[in-house]
Amino acid sequence: VQLQASGGGLVQPGGSLRLSCAASGFTLDYYAMSWFRQAPGKEREVVSCIESSDGTTYYADSVQGRFTISRDNLKNTVYLQMNSLKPEDTAVYYCARPLGCWQSIDRYDYWGQGTQVTVSS
Repeated sequence: VQLQASGGGLVQPGGSLRLSCAASGFTLDYYAMSWFRQAPGKEREVVSCIESSDGTTYYADSVQGRFTISRDNLKNTVYLQMNSLKPEDTAVYYCARPLGCWQSIDRYDYWGQGTQVTVSS
């Protein structure tokens, strides 16, 4: 299982970024996928998750209405569209493959290298 996140960068408050997660070593169709982030000195936070079965999506309250998770099973890629970014969104963002969106982040077995997102003027 390999998960490679990309698309991070420096953006001004109010700006947008789209993160991509290229998955390999497994068939994306069969698995839930999530994005979590970790800021310096803070706990990891799952920001979004998408189920495999019906594509149901979940969002943390802190990003609801601003972030959108999606998946392209043909490309084996998961995306996180981030709009109206705020300085508090600054963190390293990781994609992960949980057993399901119900799984606690503490039990995650697979995640990739992160991509840094910095929101600053």
